[in-house]
Amino acid sequence: MSMRLLFGLLAVLAFSAPAAARDPAPFTAASLEAIKAQYAGRPFILNLWSVNECSYCIAELTLMGKLAKTHKQLPLVLVATDTPDFAPAMQKTLAGLGLSRVDSWVFDDAIPERLRHAIDPSWYGELPRTYLYDARHQRETVVGVLSEKRLRAWLAKHQPAN
Repeated sequence: MSMRLLFGLLAVLAFSAPAAARDPAPFTAASLEAIKAQYAGRPFILNLWSVNECSYCIAELTLMGKLAKTHKQLPLVLVATDTPDFAPAMQKTLAGLGLSRVDSWVFDDAIPERLRHAIDPSWYGELPRTYLYDARHQRETVVGVLSEKRLRAWLAKHQPAN
């Protein structure tokens, strides 16, 4: 096989493969403040999910992936409550749902309760859970699966069409 043919085949394979999701960043007790700083003066969605312990989370992530196709600048931050050991499964899941370019974090603390408390002292770990932050970072809490209707209404109010 000639080198030219080999490089051609490798190029075709590289461009036809789905984009792999980035490694999730480690989420610590200070991470929410860093996320808020990143989105200073802008609304964003903080979605808490698990690849390991939440069957309903996939339905919600499927909706997010669908919306990410039409809202190229979807202000979405995903935080998995799994451990960093689940990063490969998380990446595979997110890539399959079209969320490979979304900000992704994973709990990185031996005591997950500390991280839950840093996000919301009234949260005891139920998933999925979503926080809809406006531009002033006042938030609405959604416990359970976020409906498409509610998410679209929030986007219409807080995110210009793109």
